[in-house]
Parts: sequence; structure tokens; C-alpha cells
Amino acid sequence: MAPLSFDRRQFIAGSGALFMASLTPQAAEALHRTDMLFAATCKLSSGAFAAVLLDEHMNILRQIDLPDRGHDVAFNPTTGASIVFARRPGNFAIAFERASWVKPTTIIAPEGRHFYGHGVFSTDGKLLYATENDFENAEGKIGIYDATDGFNRIGEFSSFGVGPHDLLLAPDGKSLIVANGGIETHPDYGRAKLNLATMKPNLAYIDAVTGDLLERHNLPNSLHQLSIRHIAISPKGRVVFGGQYEGAKSDAPPLIGWSERGEGIGCWESLQQTMCQAENYIGSVAISSDGIAAAVTAPRSNAFALISLKTGAVLRDEKLTGVCGLTAAREGFIASTDQGYIGSLHIGKHQA
Repeated sequence: MAPLSFDRRQFIAGSGALFMASLTPQAAEALHRTDMLFAATCKLSSGAFAAVLLDEHMNILRQIDLPDRGHDVAFNPTTGASIVFARRPGNFAIAFERASWVKPTTIIAPEGRHFYGHGVFSTDGKLLYATENDFENAEGKIGIYDATDGFNRIGEFSSFGVGPHDLLLAPDGKSLIVANGGIETHPDYGRAKLNLATMKPNLAYIDAVTGDLLERHNLPNSLHQLSIRHIAISPKGRVVFGGQYEGAKSDAPPLIGWSERGEGIGCWESLQQTMCQAENYIGSVAISSDGIAAAVTAPRSNAFALISLKTGAVLRDEKLTGVCGLTAAREGFIASTDQGYIGSLHIGKHQA
């Protein structure tokens, strides 16, 4: 098997593509008796792209070839299947099982749409929701796919914003949280950003059954160029987001914030000194399994930090070259780099 080069944006959920799950005894036996499973998108040494399943020792269990660069991997909580999405403005997604003898299913975005790289399954695993772009009308959409019937597209919701990127299912399983980044794009112009002067990023809370808007929280006008990219949610419903600032490079806006149903949206200033050379870009966010702390990465400044989920106060900060990916572990977090290095960041009891 060809060597792998993990892209820093593609390894761990939030900015890309890792999940952890307890396996059934049968699945554990089939996958070398591992009790943790990871999925990642990567670039092969040949220059081709792939998605891989790995065990907790980073042994490759399965490799899925991709036609182009992937972004995030969503995990079906009931079947154990996975789906990898193309990076924006790609129009493919590929669903695959853990078992190597099951042929992957390719999903193509409908005409006039492309994927934004993220999706999430319903609690029962029967539906897949995906962020999409209605690029002719410059409107964000949430595509709905039947995971029990070959991922046929059965409908769509408005995302209630422009440029939806990440999305999550609320802990109650009844609503979706969508990070509308506010950036207008069109595949005719590649990855060019077409409306930087008039951006309006927001977080939208949407009824997962009806598609009705429950709440929408816009960033203040002073931060209208802070594109909300990746989000994480605590068991109690507190959302943390990381931003990508599209204003002047000399500006130093807050890049990390929070939102909660009924309480609005806000940004934390506390990380400005810790990550002052973040170059206006946060790569990933994750929330600890106990819901006490959040972790964030700034790959352009090779930094990641641990913060209080309640106050945003910095609990710990580290330097790691090429760091971007994050996910919660049993204790603390796991971080990854663009060279495939994986390390742990533990939360001390005195920090909680």
C-alpha cells in the first residue's frame, strides 16, 4: 500500500474527518479486535486521494479511493457506515462500510448544487443531511438523503444563510445547527470568494423534521467578515465555533466564539494573546467528552489551546508544527498534523 500523507485539514472531525466509536464484539473481531476506529481523508504519495479506516494504533484497515480531494467523514451511529464528502466545490460523496467486501456507494450532488464538505446523520441513522450550495441563486441548502435506500435525495431545507459549511445534530436529535460562513462562491470561479464586502455569517438552528428556522444568530456588523467555519457542541447544547477572517490581515478580531439556544452568540477575546499569530484562521474545534473544556487549533501559527467552555479562559496552550485536526478522546483530546503526527492533550483535574 502506498504511503499516506495526511492533510492537516482532513484528518480529524471539525475540520476534517475523524470519528471514534465503540465497536460491537463482531465488528471488533473483524477489524483486528480494535476498540476504537478512526476515519480520515488523505493524499497518497502518488498524488491521488483516498479515505482510510484506521485502528487506535493507526494501522490501516481499509482504503477507499476518491476521485478528488475529500474533506469531512460522517459516521452513521446505528450501522457503523461512513460517508466522505468532497471538498468544496466538489459534487461527490462516497458511502462505505467497515467490511472491505461491501462495495462503496457514490452519491452525486444534483444539478445546480455542490457539496460543502460536511454532513451528519439523524439519530436513527436513516437520514443524511449535507451542506450544499445552490450556486445560481447564492443560497445555502441542506440536502436530505435516504440512508436506507441507496442515499436517494428526498428533499432539501434552506440553510437560512450563504455558504453553509459545517453542521451538527443537537444532542436531543431534533434540530440541526448550521454554520453559515457567509461567503458566496460559484463553481465557475473555483474557490474564489465573491462577496467579501457584504458577508453576513450566522449560526442557524433548524428543525430537523420540518426545516423551519428555530433561531438564527448573526455576528455583529463589526465581525461581518468573520466566516463561521467549523463547530462543535457539548452534551448540554453549547456550541463553540472557529472563524476564518476575510478582512484586512492587519486586523486582529476574535476568532473563537460560542452560541446557545435562547442565549444568542458571542466571541471570546481571551485567546488573542495565546494565538495572536493565528493569521486570522482557526482550523478545528472540539469539545471534551465531559463538556467542560474546548480545544482549538491555529495551523498557520502552529498552535493549539485548551479553553474553558463556560468562560473561554485559556487553560493551556501548546505549539505543534502543522497542527490542525482535533477530536475529543476518552480523556482530553487528540490532535493531528499535516505530516500525520498524532498526539494527546490531557485535561488536568485542576483545570476543570
